Amino acid sequence: MIFTGTTAAGETITYHDGKRYLWFLSFVPPLVPLLSYWLYLRTQNPLVTLIPFVFIFGLIPLLDVLIGEDTHNPPAEVVAAMEADPYYLRLARFSVIFPWVNYVALIAFFGTQDLPWWSYVVLLLGVGTIDGGTLLVGHELGHKPDRLNRFFGLLANNAVGYAHFRIEHNRGHHTWVATPEDPASARFGESIYAFACRELPGAAKRAWRNEAERRTKRGERVWSINNEILQGFALTLVAAAALIALFGWKVAPFIVAHHFLGWYALTQANYVEHYGLLREKLPNGRYQAVEPRHSWNTNHIVSNLMTLHLQRHSDHHANPMRPYQSLRDFDDIPRLPNGYTGMFGLAAIPPLWFRVMDPKALAWAGGDISKLNLRDGVLPSGGLAANS
Repeated sequence: MIFTGTTAAGETITYHDGKRYLWFLSFVPPLVPLLSYWLYLRTQNPLVTLIPFVFIFGLIPLLDVLIGEDTHNPPAEVVAAMEADPYYLRLARFSVIFPWVNYVALIAFFGTQDLPWWSYVVLLLGVGTIDGGTLLVGHELGHKPDRLNRFFGLLANNAVGYAHFRIEHNRGHHTWVATPEDPASARFGESIYAFACRELPGAAKRAWRNEAERRTKRGERVWSINNEILQGFALTLVAAAALIALFGWKVAPFIVAHHFLGWYALTQANYVEHYGLLREKLPNGRYQAVEPRHSWNTNHIVSNLMTLHLQRHSDHHANPMRPYQSLRDFDDIPRLPNGYTGMFGLAAIPPLWFRVMDPKALAWAGGDISKLNLRDGVLPSGGLAANS
């Protein structure tokens, strides 16, 4: 596809979007579990149930290392034309179907197959994380102002039962990102596990509070059919009830585990996206405007194509309405050493995470630890921070 634009001098420029069809790679992760189930049915070899876990936590980080980064930005003059092209939005909408198919297939597989205990564990970890990727689609569509895209976003979010995501993300996280007030911004020296215990309930409470306030301002009852969070949870419960009716109560724990791991996948993303970064408070008591430097960025091309440029997070927070195909890289922003799934694996081992990321965060703050997002303004008790 060739896009055209006009420079300030009146010259016409043309631009070929080399990623246009590479975005189809975003369909690959949710198809990997289906391959695993098919191979098991053909071979009855439980080792193939390792495939989703190895794919998400092994193969993608490895490909990010081997293939590297893409720092290319489309010319500013053609961005408007790219954003007006409906192809990219249709691609995101179409992808909503995959996590639902994958979710149903996982529960059907568990409900009809007799597997070793470890297969249940690794499949839930791998597939739950992969299906958590539906939230990145809900994230993209949830930033659109129209009802149709919000509806598709609702469908995406509730493939893992995260009904409150759009309300929490748009009205909560984007307002308070990189501040101590934001439960979805990780603090310096805070492990992923401590962050999850704070972020998961904190985000849910803030979302409900924001939705209740929104309904009240419109003169509506909070507990009503118009409540977006209740709409989403109703969809989640209906889908779960249908699966339990088909395969029995034995699948109920797997549904809960699948959804929890989908939530946790988002928690991991939130953790790596803003770890330790802090917006300064101005003399008037307000925080400075969000800038690209308040989010960790990565240009690793494989994982970026599979996540619709979610990892160009710096531009997203500075310009929330900019669609994924035109998100930009910047020179002076904090950078992650790998794509998100590689960083998830690193975060799972807190001593390794702190060893790699604490020096980077401290360098971002110019060596002044007080300029980092600290828990209640208190220096962490261990790791680099204790010695800084």
